[in-house]
Amino acid sequence: MSTPSLGPDAATACWIRSPLHQDYLANNALKQLDFFRPSLQQKPGFHVLAQDGGTLDSTVQELHTTTRMIHSFALGKIAGVENCDAMIDQGMRYLFSHHRDREHGGFVWALDDDGIHDDRKLAYGHVFALLAGSSALAAGHPDGAKLITQVDAVLDRHFWQDEPMLFCDEWNRDWTPFSKYRGMNANMHGTEALLATYEATGREKYLDRAGRILDFFLGKIAPSENWRLPEHYTENWAIDRSYSGNPMFRPAGTTPGHSFELARLLLQYWDLRGRPDDGALQTARKLTYRALGDAWDGQSGGLVYTLNFDGSQAITDRYWWPVTEAIGVLAALLKCDPQPSDEDWYRKLWLFADQHFIDYAIGGWFPEIDAQGRPTEVQFLGKPDIYHSLQATLFPLTNGISNAYKGLEARLRP
Repeated sequence: MSTPSLGPDAATACWIRSPLHQDYLANNALKQLDFFRPSLQQKPGFHVLAQDGGTLDSTVQELHTTTRMIHSFALGKIAGVENCDAMIDQGMRYLFSHHRDREHGGFVWALDDDGIHDDRKLAYGHVFALLAGSSALAAGHPDGAKLITQVDAVLDRHFWQDEPMLFCDEWNRDWTPFSKYRGMNANMHGTEALLATYEATGREKYLDRAGRILDFFLGKIAPSENWRLPEHYTENWAIDRSYSGNPMFRPAGTTPGHSFELARLLLQYWDLRGRPDDGALQTARKLTYRALGDAWDGQSGGLVYTLNFDGSQAITDRYWWPVTEAIGVLAALLKCDPQPSDEDWYRKLWLFADQHFIDYAIGGWFPEIDAQGRPTEVQFLGKPDIYHSLQATLFPLTNGISNAYKGLEARLRP
């Protein structure tokens, strides 16, 4: 634990403007990138890292982990970090050589060594491929534009639905129907990818589609649900209150961590549109503070994983990613409309992350903690992901409130 380095003394008005806190963020980002460099393996793809930094036996590689690795090291390169190209190149090669389905088009979900482990075509994975393409393009990778073009065509043909202006979720490998499930999660990360691609290309199509998704979930659903966001929907986009899928990846009820993500994305969209007086700032604040009030564990700290529709806590397990997403939206609020409560929450969340999730002995962040606040491995083996925790350190360092590739340039350069 290293809490004295988090920021200056309590009298300092705003941590994100403090050189001491900025150094803390930059140092943690650099250490995360260093920890994940051993993911690079001699054969195609990436190793999954154990908590001690060694490699796990699993050879299954999912589309979102490949693309998140590209995105994360592309952000590192944009921020001025050296020796990121090998990781970006490895991920891009693996996307085109293994995840890409030459027979049916699109990208398969999971691979096992050189074979297909799970051949479904998921919107969730394809929007992360679009995000990887935009980040690679912004970082100067020669295949970034190619990846955007290929993924965009697949999203247009198979996932984007013009009538609801939303992404559907999943198909079989040959594009025959897999289910009628509709979900918020793929659309939320779709919004993330669309905004990033707009930043990288300037094409209005991506900004417009992001706005359509945000209008549905934050303009229609959130106000009618007391500023909570149901996760699951029927084929006709009615809330499916009875749905209960995988308790980790499609849990019942609502997921407050996603409220933080969507609130930040709304601020990014608002910023990219010139900050119009359209109520976006107030909507983002309502969404953020409803989730903080519902999800914070008043006894032990941290944010619980899921809520019931009335806001009562359901799955009380505590993971790293909701904390990182709350940090991201509070940093955005502090940049555009700072309130004392924003600063209080921003500090509280970083103090909790510093004490419980950051591994100062080995590197990286622990993905989950037990009831006593100690690292555990129940849902996640090892340290499988850099994406959430890296962005928690980088978003407060950007000049703007969006993903802002240009705002990140050279922020970590020695």
